[in-house]
Amino acid sequence: MGTTATVRSEAAARTESALDIAASRRRGGRGGRGNGKGPNGGGPGGGGGGGDDRRGFSPDRYRIGVLVGIASILMMFTALASAYIVRSGMTTSVDWHGGQMPTFVYLSTALIVVSSLTFTRAKAAINHGDGPACRVWLAVTLLLGLGFLASQLLAWRQLVAQGVYLASNPHSSFFYVLTGLHGLHLAGGILALSALMVYARRAGGPESDVKKRAMTDVVGIYWHFMDLLWVFLFLLLFFWR
Repeated sequence: MGTTATVRSEAAARTESALDIAASRRRGGRGGRGNGKGPNGGGPGGGGGGGDDRRGFSPDRYRIGVLVGIASILMMFTALASAYIVRSGMTTSVDWHGGQMPTFVYLSTALIVVSSLTFTRAKAAINHGDGPACRVWLAVTLLLGLGFLASQLLAWRQLVAQGVYLASNPHSSFFYVLTGLHGLHLAGGILALSALMVYARRAGGPESDVKKRAMTDVVGIYWHFMDLLWVFLFLLLFFWR
C-alpha cells in the first residue's frame, strides 16, 4: 500500500508539472503577440518589443527633416540667384533697370539679424532651465519676425508708389520673386516658432525638457538659416543692380 501511494503521488506531481509548463507556454504565446505585459510581449525587452521605441521621440529625426528641407530651399534660391547674376551681366540687355533699394529693406535686414540674436538668448535660457526667460526671448523673436514681414510689405509699397511692379523689368521681377519667396518661407518659420512657444508653456519634466531642447534646436537651425539666406539676398540685390 505504501508503494502504491508513493507511485500515485509521483504521478500527480508529474501531472501538475506538465500543466504548469503548458500554462507557461500559453502565457508566453500571448506575450509574443505584443500584449506588452510579459518578457516576450511588446515591452522594452520583449521579442515583439520596439514598437514604443519606434514611435518615441527622436531628436535626430527632427534634425534630419529640417536639414532636408533646408537643402531643397537652398537649391531653389541658388538657381534663382544664378539666373539673376547671369541676367544682370548680359551686355546686350537694354531692359535691365536696377534702381534704388527701398529704404524699408534696410530695416527688415536689421530686424532679422537681431532676431537671430534673441533666439540665441532663448536657446541659452532653455538649456539652463529658465523657462520664463526662454518664453520672453521667443516672444521677442516672434515679434521681430513679424516686423520683418511687415517691413517687406512696406518695401513693396514703396516700389509700387514709384511705379515699379513685378513685370516692369527683369530686375523688379527678380526682386519681387526673391523677397516674396523668402518671406513665404520665413512665415513657415514663424509658425514653427509659435508652436515652440506653445509647447514651452507646458509642464516640465525630464522627457518634456528633452523635447523642448530638441525642438528649440531644430527651429533655431531653420531660423538662423533664413537669417543668413536673407543677408545673402540683400547683398545680391544691393551689389548686382
